Amino acid sequence: AADISVVYCTAPPDDSVRIVRELLERRLIACGSITPVRSLYRWEGHLCDDPEELLIMKTATRHVPDLVTAITAIHPYTTPEIIAVPADQGYQGYLDWVIEETS
Repeated sequence: AADISVVYCTAPPDDSVRIVRELLERRLIACGSITPVRSLYRWEGHLCDDPEELLIMKTATRHVPDLVTAITAIHPYTTPEIIAVPADQGYQGYLDWVIEETS
């Protein structure tokens, strides 16, 4: 199993920085990158086309359950997108830094 995971989450532009900062303060993530995206999806029977921001967060895999709990508590959506992907490879110096920052 990978020690590091990349967690993807979309959020309204007005909430992205607040979410990432709170997760950083709790040391649940080492880094959060924010990029604008346009999300098209079906919600409650309606087609939606919304500007959002994609949060790309790096964390120790052991923190993923607590991270999911924290995001769902502070996120404005009822059902936020939260997808964790194990990072099996990468620059070891960076991977070590992620572990250190989330310890």
